[in-house]
Order: sequence, then C-alpha cells, then structure tokens
Amino acid sequence: MKGELLSRWHASLAEQAPVAVATVIDGPEDTLGGKILVTPETHTGTAGNEDLDRAIVEAARGLLEGGRTETVHFGPQGQRRMEDVAVFVQSFAPPPHMYVFGAIDFASAVAKVGKFMGYRVTVCDARPVFATRDRFPTADEVVVAWPDEFLKTAEVDKRSVICVLTHDPKFDVPVLVEALKTGAGYIGAMGSRRTHNNRTARLREEGITDEQLARISSPVGLDIGARTPEETAIAIAAEIIAVHTGHSGGRLAERSGPIHAGAPK
Repeated sequence: MKGELLSRWHASLAEQAPVAVATVIDGPEDTLGGKILVTPETHTGTAGNEDLDRAIVEAARGLLEGGRTETVHFGPQGQRRMEDVAVFVQSFAPPPHMYVFGAIDFASAVAKVGKFMGYRVTVCDARPVFATRDRFPTADEVVVAWPDEFLKTAEVDKRSVICVLTHDPKFDVPVLVEALKTGAGYIGAMGSRRTHNNRTARLREEGITDEQLARISSPVGLDIGARTPEETAIAIAAEIIAVHTGHSGGRLAERSGPIHAGAPK
C-alpha cells in the first residue's frame, strides 16, 4: 500500500495535480504512522479504521482546496472536537483562483472574504481610477484591463471562482461569455432580478444556451437577507461553499443527521 501511495504521489506531482498526504503523528498505537494520500476525487491508504479515514479525507480535501498545510485533530473514530489523534496534512497545490470583475465597494468585501477562504484573489476592471492597490489592499493582484480580454488568458480550472460584479452590460456580458468557455467551478453575477433578466436576454443573443446559463449563479449569493457589501460578500462565500460541496444551504438547526457529509453520527 505504501508503494502505491508513493507512486501516486509522484504521479500527481509530475502532473502538477492537487494532492495531499495525511500522516498520523500522534494517537493510539494502531493509528500512529498511518498515511492517506488524498486527491479531490480519490484517496489511498488508511489511518486504521474507516470512520477515522473518512474524517481525515474530508479534512484533507478541505485543506487541499485552499492549498493549506495544517495539523488537525480527531477522536479515535474520527470524532470532531477531540484531541486523541493528531494528523499532519501536507498539501501540494497552489491556492485556487478567485477572479473578481468590477472594482466597486462590493468587490472590496468579496476580495477580503475570498482571501480569508484561501483563494488567490485577482480584481480586474477596465477603469484605472477604480482598480487601484489602495482600494483593494487584500487582493493578490489588481489588474487594469477589459475583463473579457483578461479572462481569455487567465488561469482557470474547476477550483476557480469567477464573480462578476460590474452591473454594466458592456462589461458583464462579454466576460460572462468568456467565463462560460472555462471550466470554472463557480460563476456568479451580481444584480437585481431585472438586471438578471436583461443580462440573460443579451447572453442568449450572443448564442449562450439554457444549459450554459444554468451555470451562472444570478442573482449571486445565498438568500440570507444581505444588504451591506460585507453581508453580501458572506452570502456569496456561502454560495461558493454550497456549490462546491453540493449542498443547498438552509439552517442546520432545521435538519437531521450528521452535519458533515460522510461523517459518523
């Protein structure tokens, strides 16, 4: 098993594919030294039992999503909020990209939340008076360019997030057309329902199909009653997580069963 784990690790590194290695560094004797190699789709190895393996894989994928390396703790059967088992998770992946188009006040809040979530954040706007480092100090990159032209050469994969906050058809329609050509895992567009309907009509005129339109989250964000830029950024962040995990949102207090998918009850 260790030979298979090592060969898969080398293969992932050679392909520059995201991969994490989780190693039990403290815990009961039957778990100590256990290793699990984790990718976004598969895993190899064991830490001693299925429940613990499941918890470790879930945690490792969360860390891998943000390209983070940390030590996490569980109970002997994968229980959370317990310290019996310490697992060192080393991620081999660059942070995923978040592209924020439209240098408005809402964009500043979205950039802050995106950075907090572990994304490499790029803010792009064609207007140099708005797209400045002073206005977006938390962004990794601030670009003055037409959004659609920038996106044509940007690095986008299924971990990438695209947030279109421009509110202007001459900006948002072309960039959404380009966004739909990518494999981005999340595409969101801000605006009222009237704006959304007008934008949808324009996108259809550009040849965008209903299947493609279904990829756009618009109006953007979960319905939590957000009004301020900061509240809206939280609503957008929550939707990004929900889309990624396949959840629909809603209150945990009104649900039954385990909180985390695949977690022991």
